[in-house]
This record gives sequence, structure tokens and C-alpha cells, in this order.
Amino acid sequence: MRTKSIKKNRINVVTLGCSKNVYDSEVLMGQLRANKKDVVHEQDGNIVVINTCGFIDNAKEESVNTILEYVKQKEEGEVDKVFVTGCLSERYKPDLQKEIPDVDDYFGTTELPGLLKALEADYKHELLGERLTTTPKNYAYLKIAEGCDRPCSFCAIPLMRGGHKSTPIEDLVKEAKNLAKNGVKELILIAQDLTYYGLDLYKKRNLAELLENLVKVEGIEWIRLHYAFPTGFPMDVLEVMKREPKVCNYLDIPLQHINTELLKSMRRGTTHEKTTKLLKDFRRIVPEMAIRTTLIVGYPGETEAHFQELKEWVKEMRFERLGCFTYSHEENTHAYNLEDDVPQEVKQERANEIMEIQSQISWELNQQKIGQTFKVVIDRKEGNYFVGRTEFDSPDVDNEVLIDGTSIYLKTGEFYEIKITDAADFDLYGEPVNAAPKPVRKELKVKSV
Repeated sequence: MRTKSIKKNRINVVTLGCSKNVYDSEVLMGQLRANKKDVVHEQDGNIVVINTCGFIDNAKEESVNTILEYVKQKEEGEVDKVFVTGCLSERYKPDLQKEIPDVDDYFGTTELPGLLKALEADYKHELLGERLTTTPKNYAYLKIAEGCDRPCSFCAIPLMRGGHKSTPIEDLVKEAKNLAKNGVKELILIAQDLTYYGLDLYKKRNLAELLENLVKVEGIEWIRLHYAFPTGFPMDVLEVMKREPKVCNYLDIPLQHINTELLKSMRRGTTHEKTTKLLKDFRRIVPEMAIRTTLIVGYPGETEAHFQELKEWVKEMRFERLGCFTYSHEENTHAYNLEDDVPQEVKQERANEIMEIQSQISWELNQQKIGQTFKVVIDRKEGNYFVGRTEFDSPDVDNEVLIDGTSIYLKTGEFYEIKITDAADFDLYGEPVNAAPKPVRKELKVKSV
């Protein structure tokens, strides 16, 4: 029979999935800290809160395995309580309660007050935008809206996150000021769809106005845009990007596919021609913009001809950044009514082919950067290298700039002018134009008696 641990309660928050989950975990931790709770992120604790992802098969499997791992630790007396929250819990709560009953309780994506109550804490409404960040001190995610109103056939996010709900501009500015006070210099704007921002509150797409307010926040040097939707893209955002140096020349815009027939089935509201024109307009208005996209291969009905069209288009567009996923057949989505007729091995082969093409494109684009100088932020030190990023690179998913740290010293979170000296597929190598030499450690001389 297991016995309760005698350790003082420490709450360990474990985060799985996307940046939206990271943000939610940080809000939870901020609430717990305000309640004088001892809370840590992915460290040892006798009370565990798992913030799950339920987006696609691999993410769901990782979430379930993590739950089972901590339930086992609970059975062995290593932890006392296990709570589960997030997207998987929102989507499959009844099934999870039946299959994994040893979890103390399950909470959905909108049940933060209930989760806090279970953790013997009160929900503090006055903590507007205040949270315990888990990212490196120089950047933080800023979630500008929750939920999604898009009808994409393959996506289960509206089932887990509900409809689109924008956060008012004044609240986001206040949150940005709080982050800047704590040393954050880069804001990464996230939502299920940034371009929908403001339609519910201001009756218009208002992302440009939000950016114009955020650039005024003292201490913020970079503002980066993640997760835009191609249909109805507000072009005034590009004018702000072009005019305001704080807004990075960077856009993450998942396009999913290019074949018009498949785009129609995916319910994306666009065509091959419209998508290509949009990208060319981006390049014309902001020529130096780095465009990141994600694609899906193996969607129901994707023929070899459809895939060849996608490959040729990727070669033509020469995206600076690109990720590729295999289609996941998700219950209660519109596409679930279609036959999942592309074998898994074919899906994987197609994804590999796309990434092989992109690897070559990335290598060629990186070669062109050799000899150029870029403003680079230093995220961390890893081995003998300082690891940084240009404005054209987002954390975790994009290129990194590696700087030999054996003879120089660079401060984490600071910006430096870095000249690129070499380049690989997804890494750049550089040296500072101006940097302090590495401090020499003086030997302490002990006077003999």
C-alpha cells in the first residue's frame, strides 16, 4: 500500500504541444504563484499538472503516455496527485476518465478556475496578463486571441478551443509592458488565426492597429507574427511591417496545400492561383520578408498528380522556412467523413520528399547570407557556442546562428551585429562585429608562510 509523501507540496506543471499551451501553462503558474504556491515547470514536484495536446495522433499519443507515466509514479508513491488539463482533456474527457481513472481530475481548456480550486488556490481576476514565463528571458509568447471560427476540414482545434475570441488591445499592451519590465525584448504574437483578430471586438480585422500600439511599448525590440490564415489576409499589416522596424520581416502562414481541388475539400477558401498571388504580393510589398509555412501531405484523395503539383510549387516559391506534416484522420472533423485512402508509408515518403526539397532550398538561401551582417539575439550558450537568431528566425523551429564562444563573451538576451562566415542547411555560423573578449580568470596566488 502506497503512503503519501511527507514533502511540502510542490506543484510541477508539465507542458505538451504548441506555444498556445506554453502560454496557458504560464498563466496557470502565475495564478499559483500569486496564491503563494510552490510551483515549478517540468521539475520535481509531488503534485503534477499535465497540460496536454490533442491535435494529431502523435501529439495525442505523447499526451497519453505522459499521463500514464505520472500515474505510475503516483502508484509508486513518487507523486501524490496527478491532474490533467488542456486540449486532450477537453476533447476526450469522458474516455480518459474511463480509461485512466487514477488521475485525480480532468479539466478542459476553459476550466482554469476549477483546476485552481482543485489545487487549493483561488482564481485572481486582477492578474491580467501576469504569468510566470518558461521561455528564455528575452522572448515571450503573447496570445492575442483564443479559439477559431475557421471551418478547415482536417482541424479539431475549434472542438478543443471554441470559437474565436479576441483580447482587447489595451489588455495586450498592458501585458506587453509587464513582460518588458521583466526583461522580455521579443514578443511572439500567437493565436489560432492572427488575421481574424478584432473582428469580434472591433468589427474589423484589427491586427495592424494592435501592432501600432505594441511597437510603442518601451523595451520591446522585436514583434514576430505566428499563425496567419491566407484567406482575407489584412494587407495593412504589411504596411506596418514595412514601416516599423520593431515588427520583424517574418510571417508564419500555414498554407497546407496548393492543389485547388484539395484546398476546396480542406475548406480553405482559396485556390492555387489566389495563394500564389498572395505570396507574390508579400514579396513585392516587403521584399526582405521571411515566409514560414506548413504543409499537409496524404490528405484524403491526394493523388500522385496532386503531390507532384505541390512539389513543383514548393520549388517555385522557395520558402525561407517550411515544415511538413502527414495527414491525421481526426474524429468529429469534416474530413473524417472522407476515406483516409493514402497509406501511412506513402504519406511519410511524401513528407520526406518535401523536406528534402526544402533542405536544398534552405541551404542555397543560407549560402547567400555568407559575408552579410545581421542583428542577432543570443538565446543561450550550448557547449562552446553561443546560439542566436536573426529577425528571420523564430525559436525552436527555424535557423539558428552559432557563434564560437571559446574566445569571446556574449550576453544571453542581448543583441549583437554578427557577420555570417559559413552556412549549412539549417544553421548559420558567424562572428561578432563588436564583442568583448572572454574574461580571463585570474589565478588566486596564495602567499606561502
